[in-house]
Amino acid sequence: MLRKNLETKARTGSGTFAIVASRYNARYVDVMLRAAKEELWRAEVSRIQILRVPGAYEIPVVAKRLARTLPDLSAIICLGVILRGETVHASQIGDNVSRALMEIQLAHEIPVIHEVLLLENETQAQLRCLDPGHNRGTEAAQTALAMADVFKKMPG
Repeated sequence: MLRKNLETKARTGSGTFAIVASRYNARYVDVMLRAAKEELWRAEVSRIQILRVPGAYEIPVVAKRLARTLPDLSAIICLGVILRGETVHASQIGDNVSRALMEIQLAHEIPVIHEVLLLENETQAQLRCLDPGHNRGTEAAQTALAMADVFKKMPG
C-alpha cells in the first residue's frame, strides 16, 4: 500500500548531497527533483549538486563517479521513472539500475537513495510523482537526510 510522505524535522548544515536525475519521462522526474530539492533546502543542507542524465540506465555511472570523486559526500539521491511497455526492456533497465546502485553504495560506503521507479502505468507515475502527498522525491530526500544522520553517528 502506498503511504503518504511524513513531515520531517531533519536539519543538517554540513556535507554535500548529490542528486542524479533522468531527463527521460521529465514530466514526472522534474517534479520529483523539485520536491527533493525543496526538502533538502528545508533541512538547511549547505551544498546540493544536481546532475541530469539522458535516462535511468545512465544514472549508476554518474552516481559511481560522484561516490569516487566528490569530497564530503553525505548521500546520493537517484531519481528516474521507467514505465513498463510491451517488452521486457523496462524490467531489464530497472533490474540493472537497482543492482548497480546497491553495488555503488556498498563499495563506497555512501548512502545511495534509489528512487528510480519502475511503474506499470501513467496512473502510478502520476500518484508517486505529481501528488505532493506521495511524491517520491520528497521521500528520497528524507531518506538521504536520515542516512546522513546515521553515518554521522557511526565511528570511522
